[in-house]
Amino acid sequence: MRIVEDFPRRVQEEETWIPMADGTRLAARIWRPVDAEGHPVPAILEYLPYRKRDLTAARDVQSHPYWAGHGYAGVRVDIRGTGESDGVLTDEYLPEELADGVAIIEWLVAQPWCSGEVGMIGISWGGFNGLQIAALQPPALKAVITLCSTDDRYADDIHHMGGCLLGDNLSWASTMFDGNACPPDPALVGDRWRDMWLERLDGSGLWLAQWLEHQRRDDYWKHGSVCEDFAAIRCPVYAISGWADGYCNAVFRLLAGLEVPRKGLVGPWSHKYPHLGVPGPAIGFLQESLRWWDQWLKGRDTGIMDEPMLRVWMQESVPPSARYAERPGRWVAEPSWPSPRIVPTSFRLSVGHDLLPEAPDAPEEGEVMTLRSSLSVGLYAGKWCSYNAPPDLPHDQRDEDGGCLVFQTPRLEEAIEICGQPTVELELEADRPVAMVALRLIDVAEDDKATRVSYGLLNLTHRDSDEHPEPLEPGRRYRVTVALKHIAQQFPAGHAIRLSLSTSYWPLAWPAPRPVTLTLCPGRSRLMLPVRAPQPEEEAALPAFLEPEGAPPIAKTLIQPTQESWRVIRDLANDQTTLEVINDEGRYRLDAIDLEIAGRVTERYRYSYGSYDSVSGWTEWERTFQRGDWEVRTLTRTLMTSDPDNFRLRATLDAWEGETRIFARTWDETIPRDLV
Repeated sequence: MRIVEDFPRRVQEEETWIPMADGTRLAARIWRPVDAEGHPVPAILEYLPYRKRDLTAARDVQSHPYWAGHGYAGVRVDIRGTGESDGVLTDEYLPEELADGVAIIEWLVAQPWCSGEVGMIGISWGGFNGLQIAALQPPALKAVITLCSTDDRYADDIHHMGGCLLGDNLSWASTMFDGNACPPDPALVGDRWRDMWLERLDGSGLWLAQWLEHQRRDDYWKHGSVCEDFAAIRCPVYAISGWADGYCNAVFRLLAGLEVPRKGLVGPWSHKYPHLGVPGPAIGFLQESLRWWDQWLKGRDTGIMDEPMLRVWMQESVPPSARYAERPGRWVAEPSWPSPRIVPTSFRLSVGHDLLPEAPDAPEEGEVMTLRSSLSVGLYAGKWCSYNAPPDLPHDQRDEDGGCLVFQTPRLEEAIEICGQPTVELELEADRPVAMVALRLIDVAEDDKATRVSYGLLNLTHRDSDEHPEPLEPGRRYRVTVALKHIAQQFPAGHAIRLSLSTSYWPLAWPAPRPVTLTLCPGRSRLMLPVRAPQPEEEAALPAFLEPEGAPPIAKTLIQPTQESWRVIRDLANDQTTLEVINDEGRYRLDAIDLEIAGRVTERYRYSYGSYDSVSGWTEWERTFQRGDWEVRTLTRTLMTSDPDNFRLRATLDAWEGETRIFARTWDETIPRDLV
């Protein structure tokens, strides 16, 4: 990244408070031009629970001062109950959070340095609430950039996929368990810090239990899902994600569903801002964002809306790896979405395990195949949402395919490129009332190394509805459609395309209550690929993205290095398998505020061979803050298990001030399974 220090306008920074109507104060950090009161500027709001003072400080200082130096106010606000803001946070995207967001915008407009125009930007949580607040239509909100977010909190968030319960649901709940237990900084809030901290420790709760109470698409998940009424959003939207991210599908739905001016961008990245994007190549996202803000907050024609609606990174074939520095490929574009240039192309499954181009006169096969997968299928799947740390992308799919039904094309005589959402139509039956199917689309190289391209899950009780699932009737044949993740991918000549089916995908998804045998009718099952012909002249004319830029990085002293690992442990003597994930953030000091920070998370997902009742997920977060004699530490642990009828959660929260434990709580919750 190129570091920029000389901006068109000189920048000043301040920590301040934004009052809410009920007396609550929200903590804000604002960067703006020093002459803004004489020459007001639009405000760009990023509104998060992730602690502007410390945990997002390194990221914030490379973007907000950059915008400020180019004639904006970069505004970073901690959500109520987080960071130094008053109150307690008890869940995601509460109506109170969204109402506070509207009030923040009104406060910004009233400031003498604000021109009256506001944009919202955010990745993940901030991308979610940017869309949700836009749907409330605050008059001053003129544009949104939403990154790695979703329009549908049930169908396409970290909690569920295809009606299946995701393992990341536990992982993410544990991350928020840790974050909600962190104290405010006494250097900002003074002697109130301890009372504020105790209030949070006592009041935030075990979010995972709350989420598990809602295993189908009910009003709980509809709240905040802007897909319920796309027309409520009346300001322009720029939607961005990455193929390694968990949220790429939403970009395409937003482009198709919104009626306002809109753009979409999908790179090769994981859950990262594109100027920090890994796998690379990263791009000059801050320059691209300025083109968007100048267009919609300053009324300047930057040409950004004359360019194609959608740009995506067409990935080339790569060997399987749990981490990539770069994904080879090229930028391609579509002027609209859905694109009439995408041609659905059908491949038929056969009892000979072939994947054959659909032929109208091909005889229909009546034979069936059965499938009952081991719980080991999924150990090399990576995370639903990759952060590229620790290495969390899928590894060689040959390690998974032994427990699957595998269908494969002959070696390709010509390259095939796809762009969009693959789907699979299956005709099948199950021997139990609750079952799932996992599908993986795989690029098989000439040396037979197998790289996962896309995948999809379906809880078969959700075959017709996520809101009103129905149990399967054992022995009855059903026709279902499974949607895979959107992708842009080239399959080179000499490679083959593989489709793999399994009845489990642990620990990416929680398994069915009991082992299931599926009976598949391959001759009546199809893979549909969204084939796109290359457009070389058009692609050559696309304007290139600039190289990444950012404001100077934060002054930080490394005290203890980071440590990352992702290990599959097979204990053959005890028939037990463990996936262990460690992400140790090390220990470092933020020099400007003399604050030392350390954080470490360990996750373990286990099962005993053949025993569905043995499946468990365990997480532990430890977090420390220290400045001189002031030191606080928190430890959170969560264990999730299940039997055929229930999920069980056991959790602990402990907090220390110095050597004194000042808070301890335990939870033991049993939650009935609801066709999951």
